[in-house]
Formats: sequence, C-alpha cells, structure tokens
Amino acid sequence: MIYEYILGGVVLATMLGFVLLYGVKAKKTTRASMEITRNGFVKMLDNGTCQSASEITRSTDVVIVGAGVAGAALAYTLGKEGLQVHVIERDLSEPDRIVGELLQPGGYLKLIELGLEDCVNEIDAQKVFGYALYKDGKNAKLSYPLEKFSADVAGRSFHNGRFIQRLREKAASLPNVRLEQGTVTGLVEEKGTIKGVHYKTKTSQELTAYAPLTIVCDGCFSNLRRSLCDPKVDNPSCFVGLILENCNLPLANHGHVILGDPSPILFYPISSTEIRCLVDVPGQKVPSISNGEMAQYLKSVVAPQVPPELYNAFIAAVDKGNIKSMPNRSMPATPHPTPGALLMGDAFNMRHPLTGGGMTVALSDIVILRDLLRPLQNLYDASGLCEYLESFYTLRKPVASTINTLAGALYKVFCASPDPARKEMRQACFDYLSLGGVCSTGPVSLLSGLNPRPFHLVFHFFAVAVFGVGRLLLPYPSPKRIWIGARLIYGASGIIFPIMKAEGVRQMFFPATVPAYYRAPPIH
Repeated sequence: MIYEYILGGVVLATMLGFVLLYGVKAKKTTRASMEITRNGFVKMLDNGTCQSASEITRSTDVVIVGAGVAGAALAYTLGKEGLQVHVIERDLSEPDRIVGELLQPGGYLKLIELGLEDCVNEIDAQKVFGYALYKDGKNAKLSYPLEKFSADVAGRSFHNGRFIQRLREKAASLPNVRLEQGTVTGLVEEKGTIKGVHYKTKTSQELTAYAPLTIVCDGCFSNLRRSLCDPKVDNPSCFVGLILENCNLPLANHGHVILGDPSPILFYPISSTEIRCLVDVPGQKVPSISNGEMAQYLKSVVAPQVPPELYNAFIAAVDKGNIKSMPNRSMPATPHPTPGALLMGDAFNMRHPLTGGGMTVALSDIVILRDLLRPLQNLYDASGLCEYLESFYTLRKPVASTINTLAGALYKVFCASPDPARKEMRQACFDYLSLGGVCSTGPVSLLSGLNPRPFHLVFHFFAVAVFGVGRLLLPYPSPKRIWIGARLIYGASGIIFPIMKAEGVRQMFFPATVPAYYRAPPIH
C-alpha cells in the first residue's frame, strides 16, 4: 500500500514539475519574442515572431492587418474588451505622411468614447476651432459650434506619424494585444471562410496567424480588399504637401481654405512651429518634383493666390525642396460579406481628404463594431457572425455617408470651372457660408462630424443652390440669368445625387428599413 502512495506521489510531483517547467518556458518564450522599446512599443526581435504559431492558433480572437489610425485604435478597443488581439503591421517605425493630420471635433469625441483622447497629448498637437475661407481677396470665419461641449472639445491637428505612434503605444500597453512587424501576403481561406492570414516576418520567415475574425485595416493601398469588397476607386486629384516655418496663420488655431484656381489650397497648423500646406492638383498626374517642374508650378500658379501673411514662408518652403505628393482617392463602401473577415478604415471606404473626415469615419466605425461585438460570447460561429455583422454596414451609413458625400460635393463645388453655372455655385457657396448664423453653423456642424445627418446635408446643399439662383434673379431676371439659374440647380443635382447613389440612398437616409439593421447576436 505504501508503494502505491509513493508511486502516486512521484507521478504527481512529475506532473507538477512538468507544468511549472512548461509555464516558465512559455513565459520566457513570450518575453524573449517581444521587447518593449523606450517609447513602450512592442517590436520584433531576431526570431521574427511574438509567439509560436501554435500559441497564436490557440489564443488569438482577432487578427488585425495594419496598425495605422484605424488598426491601432481598433486593437486597443478590442483589447480593452478582453479579446486576444494580434496586430501585424508592415512597418512599425513612425510614418511620414502628408494626410491624416486633422481630426475633426466629432472624431475627437469618438476618441474620448474609446478612451484614446490622451493620444493627442505630448505630440505638440494644436487645437482647431474652425476655418477661414478665402476667395478673391475676401474671407469668412467659420467657427465650429462647440458651445454645448466641454472646453477640451475641438479639432486637433498634428503630425500623422506622431499620432499613430501614440495609438500603437496605447494598444501595446495592454497585455492581450500583440504588435508584430510583418508583411501580410494573403488571407487563409477554407471553404469560403477566412481563417487568418499568411505573412512574412521582417526576417522573411513565412508564418500563418489564425483567428476566428480577421479585420483588414491596411490602408488606401490595400492589397487584400479585392476579395472582400468591390473596389471602385476614383482618383480625382493629388495633394502636394509642404511645411511652412517661421510664420503665423492669419487666424490662429483655424484651418485656412483658399478657393484657388484651379482647385483649393489648404493651410493648418501641425505643431507649435509648423504649418502644413496642401495644394490640390486636379487629375492623376502632377508636375515632376525631381526636375523642378513642381517648384515652378508652385511659384508661378499657387504662390500668387497665397495670403500675404504666408507668402514668404511658402516661397521658402518651396526653395527648401521638401515637397511631397500623394493621390487623393475616394471609394464608396461596397463590401462582400465574408465569414471570418471584415474591412475597416481606408481599406474599406475613402473620401476626398479636403474636409478631413477620414479619421472621424474610422473612429465612428470602431465604436459601432465594438458595441456589436460586446454581447458575443465567442467568435467561432463564422457564418452566424458574418450574418450578424451585416448590421455594421447599415449602422455606419448615416454618419459615414454624410461625411463622404459632403467631402465629394464640396470638392467639386470648390474647384474652379469656366462654366458660368459652376462659377455661380462656387460664389453662392462662399456667400452662403459668409452669412453666418445657421447658414454657417449648419454646414460646419456637418463638416466637423458633430451633426452628421444626411437630411441636413441635402437641405444645406440645395439651400446654397437656391440662394445662388435668387442672387441671379435679383433685382431683375433675364432669360440668360434664368437659364444659368436652371443650369445651376441641374448642376447641383448632378454633383450630389451620383455621390449619394454610390453611398446607398436607402441605407443612408432610411437605415431602419434595411433588414440587417435589426440583426440580433448569434446564440451559442
């Protein structure tokens, strides 16, 4: 009998020792595979992975492709909900971009809702309280309607890369979120269901990450979106970016929009000492930067239209030569609901960056997705989850489509045109906004994301058109003026209706009539 007790004790001790040894090794493996840098970011070590593939298979709830604004914010949000999140980002170093630098007040409110408002701290971000609009030597001040909000609520402008690094740092601070540097090469698909992703580490090791839900946030140049949506990408123009130094904006803490010829010019602060200038160049081709054509274009065509207070700094920035360009893209959201996968951010939906609405849409989408996933016990019912998440595409529409439509419509109205009707529409828009009161606060509340309501957008857009027609017909109508007025209304309809059609009229204006609006969580 005593031998049986001894034998049992030996077996028990052996098992206990094995468990302890395995646990220590697992901890060592995890610690050895990740390193926290001085800034708090998770980075890859020489072995090229954060955990072994088998550990990822067992423990990961969500794989996120991309750690830009959408991916990093989503990682933190889902991690805070208790999900195990694995983020794979092509390059974890600080990005250097000329867009994604202005967060509207509506977007800042979403940051607060997600617990990420501190990510605009310690990056020299500047508060933005509205816009100054310039046309033909005249200007109008358009203030955000912030009276009902706390003093901290305003727009924010900053270096895009600094903001993204703060978001990554925040995500990496959670123990259940792993950031890894690697290049995703494709989706893992089995019988029509996405099971995860194939990727290469920075040491070119080929690995597979599995999860019941894969969320693709790999940006405007996404190479994965084609299998998850019907991408209809439009490239109406390009932005040419400069940084102005040693100067002050005519109206402090405001974005400045010059209705130039042939298209708008933007100025806004991105730090306490720097002002970003974005010059819109229509079409897909821009003058060459390398051979000096761009510098000549900026000096001869753009500089004469720049406010006098910024002229010398603008010329100095051109002479300095740090000129960058980026295509402006728009793409309506046309998803293919796919079990096990979801698109987010610019990989999913883009609009012209003139109005700075992209980050507001992305953060709003994250809030909606978080609330949809919150009641779920697990994510392994791929078909049930896919059917349930179809409601995401409907719930996001009123906000996203309002911001998208406004961006596309304003860009077309703000561009110069030889057509008399388009000229009148452009002038009417400037004069309407200059009236103040509801004529100013209404459109600006839409632009800022504080009141993204589709019916308000349509009301103000056609109020501008009717205002333009009224100006034409007073004091005395003539056949020519009546004809231009009719073409103005027709032209306004031709601008906004195609954009709304692409966005989806029913989902945009009447989402409650869409069956997916009422989808209930799958029952396990």
